[in-house]
Amino acid sequence: MRETIVAFDFDGTLSDSEMTVLLGDRLGVADEMAEITERAMNDEIGYAESLRSRAALLEGLERDDVEAAYANVILREGAADLIQDLNEAGITTAILTGGFQRGVEAALERDGTRVDHVVSNRLPLDADGEALTGDVEGPLIEGTKDDALADLAETVDVPLESTVAVGDGANDLPMLRVAGLAIGFDPKPAVEPHCDVVVTTMDGVRSELRKAGILE
Repeated sequence: MRETIVAFDFDGTLSDSEMTVLLGDRLGVADEMAEITERAMNDEIGYAESLRSRAALLEGLERDDVEAAYANVILREGAADLIQDLNEAGITTAILTGGFQRGVEAALERDGTRVDHVVSNRLPLDADGEALTGDVEGPLIEGTKDDALADLAETVDVPLESTVAVGDGANDLPMLRVAGLAIGFDPKPAVEPHCDVVVTTMDGVRSELRKAGILE
């Protein structure tokens, strides 16, 4: 086992849920959101533009509906077990996602697991705390995942070239390009050429981490 950070994307990677679509279902705008998401993941439009567009569609969504949507965010089969094995091995685990902190936390809590670091965005509520404003806040709107991964590597004193990134979409490209090992999880066509290896299951991720000497 070598000292490293294993950084996962969330939507489309650790989870097959798409948070903005689950939220959009509550307002009848899920189809519009899915179209925007797909264009962003294929690198057809900028991620920040797509995220702001999707958040704007959620203006007025009531807090109870927000929590109900987050309750439907679930981890992919095998994800919790893999995270737990990494934690028990003393490997630093992270989630770097343009998705939303509360949805990530809800999914992890439901499966009784945790990661060491979560870097994510937030959907703010209005002054009364009753409904979404249509805005979005956080470090991964304009900021990119390569910077987030570099900051984590510096924090835990691990060389950037010793890190692992696991992702599927265009907003994962920055961290996939700088990580020592780039694992594409069923990646989009624009992403696959930038991956060292491609997998389609969490067991596949585990296998690649074993080959790399990260997991025993």
